[in-house]
Amino acid sequence: MEDKNCVFCKIVKKEIPAHIVYEDSDFLAFLDINPQSPGHTQVIPKKHYRWVWDIPNAGEYFELVKKVALAQRKTFGTDWILSKIIGDEVPHAHVWVFPNDKVKGDKKDLAGNAEKLKEEIK
Repeated sequence: MEDKNCVFCKIVKKEIPAHIVYEDSDFLAFLDINPQSPGHTQVIPKKHYRWVWDIPNAGEYFELVKKVALAQRKTFGTDWILSKIIGDEVPHAHVWVFPNDKVKGDKKDLAGNAEKLKEEIK
């Protein structure tokens, strides 16, 4: 299932570039292009679901969200990791996961932050 006009579906199909920090057959995690803080990540299902609550394997999905959050804690040296599930900005299920804005690092260094997180998420 996909939505041809959905920006996240286009990222999944690699039609739009993204700084991917994790990918498997069901899910994708990539850095937000307008980060709240260094390492701000969007975690999405590869299939197009409008809402997080529609994802059939939600347990696996939230295990990945947890994995990203734990990687951010270690990478950016903070226990304070925030998350948001709102769903109004992009009509594709997603969870924002991001360190508090007081962590050290450059939130605009998407390539560098992606590499650091990829190493930690493995």
